[in-house]
Amino acid sequence: MISIITAAYNCAAYIGDTIRSVQNQTTGDWEMIIIDDNSTDNTLAIIKAEAAADSRIKYLVNIANLGPAKTRNRGIELATGKYLAFLDGDDLWLPDFIEVSMNFMETHNYPFVFSSYKRVDEALQSLYTDFIVPQKVNYYSLLKTCPISCLTAVIDVERLGKFYMPDIPKRQDYGLWLSILKKTDHAYGIAQPLAVYRIRKNSLSRNKYKAMLYVWKVYRDVEKLNLVYSAWLMMNYVINGLKKYAR
Repeated sequence: MISIITAAYNCAAYIGDTIRSVQNQTTGDWEMIIIDDNSTDNTLAIIKAEAAADSRIKYLVNIANLGPAKTRNRGIELATGKYLAFLDGDDLWLPDFIEVSMNFMETHNYPFVFSSYKRVDEALQSLYTDFIVPQKVNYYSLLKTCPISCLTAVIDVERLGKFYMPDIPKRQDYGLWLSILKKTDHAYGIAQPLAVYRIRKNSLSRNKYKAMLYVWKVYRDVEKLNLVYSAWLMMNYVINGLKKYAR
């Protein structure tokens, strides 16, 4: 029913919990495709052991470090499910993530949904209040702020087809959502928190200046927006970002 793409790089401390959060789902009709991006720690050994014990888990290994976009795109290529979701190697789903997301999509006939989520530090201690998503977004509202987190998006690939992430260093998922929203009018939000986003010390979420640079890259290099419109969007993005990460 659902293919889960997991990019994993040097996350030996977390990947076991990530896998367990999928195995603990209230529905078991899934495949998990884990792509190790040439980790230098014990990540691959943990993935291999988990895959040996659960046939729903498949894994690939990049022979060189390819970065998150190419790594996730390898998984998208191999995915066979009706639905597609993403869960990086340090994040978690709550047990009813798949069930609630599927029911919401099927009840309303939505091809693209996303949910609210909890925001914690490496030790799973609360870092910010839960991020509650809006009821829906479209392409133009998404340009001004991105409430869709990679670990909560679910896409009906039977209806929309497969889309791939742009090969940029960061914010590849943002580029992906924008390209999907050129094909479908809206993505629809689930107010209930269904996932746990682990904000690590070196993550983009902690470095707002770098995050802005990569958003700018999406505007100019991926979406090919003109300078004036991009600057206006960036002003909106910064204001909305300050609200998003207010404690």
